[in-house]
Amino acid sequence: MDFPRSRGWDGLRCAPAAPKLGVNPCKRFSLNIEVSNEKSGDELKIHQVTEQTFLSAPHTDHTEQFIVDALRGAGALTISQVAKADGEIIGHVAISPVTLSGGTTGWFGLGPITVLPEFQGLGIGSKLMRSSLATLEAMGASGCVVLGDPGYYSRFGFTVVDGLVFPGVPPEYFQALSFSGEFPKGEVSYHEAFSTKG
Repeated sequence: MDFPRSRGWDGLRCAPAAPKLGVNPCKRFSLNIEVSNEKSGDELKIHQVTEQTFLSAPHTDHTEQFIVDALRGAGALTISQVAKADGEIIGHVAISPVTLSGGTTGWFGLGPITVLPEFQGLGIGSKLMRSSLATLEAMGASGCVVLGDPGYYSRFGFTVVDGLVFPGVPPEYFQALSFSGEFPKGEVSYHEAFSTKG
């Protein structure tokens, strides 16, 4: 799989302000943020938010929005949740199944996770993280892996696991969260949608 070495999936430290999708910037500090599952009709806004989040980000080939579209099209978007302010989508998180070389099942990969640049630093990404992981656990998943900033994701319980690897990236940037406390061993492969070029 042709996987970029460092996508910066946290999406919360990436880009300068980009054009918004209709949310009044003067109200950003009094926003009532609602997190909910993606619904029919959200697809275009999710595509736009993902694209804008990574527009000026380093370490990306700018295909994140196409990856989300491809996951959805393949029926592999296990969890797709949006953050809304004033009824407008300003953030999104995707979780999809991963494959482990040892044959262990029930594991998923988090990402991409995005928040529009002008709304970053307000805890919106954390809300998306907590909601999506709680939903995943409630579904009976064994655990979740993530590729991204270890300083950020460790706050949600992710940790580097000896013997659980994603080839080609610095090991400290690949972390896992187990809902049972038990971790598998082996190489992790993401869904083929992550190879999409747009």
